[in-house]
Amino acid sequence: MSEVKPRIRLPRSATAGKAAEIKTLVSHVMETGLRKDADGNTIPRKIINRFTCEYGGDMVIDMELEGAVSANPYVEFDIMVGDATEVVFTWYEDGGNVYTETKELSVG
Repeated sequence: MSEVKPRIRLPRSATAGKAAEIKTLVSHVMETGLRKDADGNTIPRKIINRFTCEYGGDMVIDMELEGAVSANPYVEFDIMVGDATEVVFTWYEDGGNVYTETKELSVG
C-alpha cells in the first residue's frame, strides 16, 4: 500500500440529525492503459475504479469511476448524521487491490 495514501476529512464534531460534509482524496499512481513501455508493449490500465463509504454499517455512497478519473481521485459528499460511529472508506483498483480506511465520527 506504499503507493496509495488515502486522506479523509471529517468534521471535528457533527450534530445528530444534520448533514456532515465528508472529503476524501486518495493519492494513487494510475495508468490509463493507453501508454506503452520502452519495448512498445501496452502498460495495463491501473485506476481506482470504485469508491464506497459505509456509515454505521449502511452504505452511503457506492460509485464507479471510469478511465477519465483523475490520478488522485477527490470525492466530496454529505452524510446524514446519526450516532457517533465508524465511517469506512474503501477504494477498489483494477487488478483486485482494495484499500480501506476507517475513521471515527464524533457526534456532539
